[in-house]
Amino acid sequence: MHSAARRFMLWKPLPRFAVVGAALLLLTGFAAGLYNEEIYRINRAREVAAQARILAASVTAALAFNDNATAQQYVNALRANPEVEAAGVYDEHGVLVASYAKDGVPPAPRIRPREGSEVQGSRVIIDLPVAEGETSLGAVFLRTTADPLGAVLARHAGLALLIAMTSLMMGLLGSAQAALRRANAELGDRARDLAAANRELQVHMAERERAEEALRQSQKMEAIGQLTGGIAHDFNNILMVASSGLDLLETTIDPARRQKLREGVRQAVDRGASLTRQLLAVARRTALQPQPIDIASQIDGMRLLLDRSLREDISVELSLPNDLWPVEADPTQLEVALLNVAVNARDAMPNGGAITISARNAPGLTEETLQGDFVCLSVTDQGAGMSNEVLTRIFEPFFTTKGVGKGTGLGLSQVYGFARASGGDVRVQSDPGQGTTVSIYLQRTTKTPKAAAPPAEVRTPTDGGGRILLVEDDAGVAALVSEMLKELGYDVAHAPSAAVALDMLEAEPEVDFVFSDMVMPGGMNGMELAREVARRRPDLPILLTTGFSEAAEAAAHEGLRLLLKPYRIEALAAALSAAREQRVA
Repeated sequence: MHSAARRFMLWKPLPRFAVVGAALLLLTGFAAGLYNEEIYRINRAREVAAQARILAASVTAALAFNDNATAQQYVNALRANPEVEAAGVYDEHGVLVASYAKDGVPPAPRIRPREGSEVQGSRVIIDLPVAEGETSLGAVFLRTTADPLGAVLARHAGLALLIAMTSLMMGLLGSAQAALRRANAELGDRARDLAAANRELQVHMAERERAEEALRQSQKMEAIGQLTGGIAHDFNNILMVASSGLDLLETTIDPARRQKLREGVRQAVDRGASLTRQLLAVARRTALQPQPIDIASQIDGMRLLLDRSLREDISVELSLPNDLWPVEADPTQLEVALLNVAVNARDAMPNGGAITISARNAPGLTEETLQGDFVCLSVTDQGAGMSNEVLTRIFEPFFTTKGVGKGTGLGLSQVYGFARASGGDVRVQSDPGQGTTVSIYLQRTTKTPKAAAPPAEVRTPTDGGGRILLVEDDAGVAALVSEMLKELGYDVAHAPSAAVALDMLEAEPEVDFVFSDMVMPGGMNGMELAREVARRRPDLPILLTTGFSEAAEAAAHEGLRLLLKPYRIEALAAALSAAREQRVA
């Protein structure tokens, strides 16, 4: 009630304001009409005076030579102007010598009237002398017709329209106020309805959010279940190979067999590192490091890895022409992608068969996601194939058709992510019972692939040595890395956290090197430790290590060296040497 009364009080003075406004509008219209009429009279007088001057200039010669006939001709020419009512020409004595008048109107006076102009309503009368130099030759006379009623009404139509509009506005004001009162009442009703609907909608939204949250939690738990089951299976196999290989190494003295066992353990470790790279790629924790690649050489170099990753009843055939274009991609991710596709092909052929790895140049593609020159790398198997329903989901993370514990569902999602991040795409052709072909399109590059680097040599104690501070919170990792460092000739001091490492640096100024993990407990990570060490001892070499390759960019920004886990003793020796040389330079 208070709100409605308030609105009524606001609208109550509106009629008075409207009447005052209408009166002001009407007065303004009258003033504008009078002003426009005066401007019209002035302009009309100017126009007639201009016509009189033209006539005076025309009859000057005729008056000078007393040629009344010629003067009459000029006067007769005015008949063409419907606004001229009467005209005349007078000689030097004021006698009319030529004249013209419309029918039914008074002619020009026979004796020249007084000189000047006169405005009588809408009629204009002009008497203009004619002279040549200082000599008076006579005069001309013009009288225009009065404006017809239609022209007068047309000039004042705006004022008439204004009066009509003002009257109409006053009439409409009453009906508008009534309509406004009705509209306010309806608006109040609709506002109440809308408030009730809004409250109901908020209740529905809250219920939907709770349902969506429950669905997301359910999907998350399903994904985690699929992921952990597959990862546990793969890592159990890896640990089984490594554990059994170490046990056999202790009981075997045959050098050839010991070498074969070491290679098996090393292969298991490499498979574990590859699986970790897949997980990090899916989690977007691994940055691609593209470089020019010769696909034929890259695949030929991983032939042994392919043979060891597949069963004995699986044969691998390569069809790689010599004229393949180079591509630009991350070589490690390319190997992981190819291995993932090959393992899927192996699992699709439980009774064995052949896997064909081929490549071809694909110039001038104009597809939606492929524009330009590409190299198509294809893996074809003779397996059971896939249905259309399965094909639509093969790139989804954690989706797998394998049994529980037999696959992570990350393989093809890594392949898709790698191809798209490299500027290419993936195409899959498959029919039930007809096998499957997975084609990876990689963009052509004009850069030249680098020549294969020779195997890194194990550094000897003469390459550096000295006392190194190892900062690692995992005791097992610290023990193994300490042995690797000792093998390289370093005297090792271990700190389980960054805080302990800083205390040890203060107590042991003879430390020559700091080798620290990136991720550690205690509130200070490896990067922050490196900054503090650089502040305290700018000349002290620092090497960081982590399993997350995205940290490489941050370390490079700080001017630090980073060694990615897992690493071999050769890579550790090379990284330590490079970090030492970088700090000395």
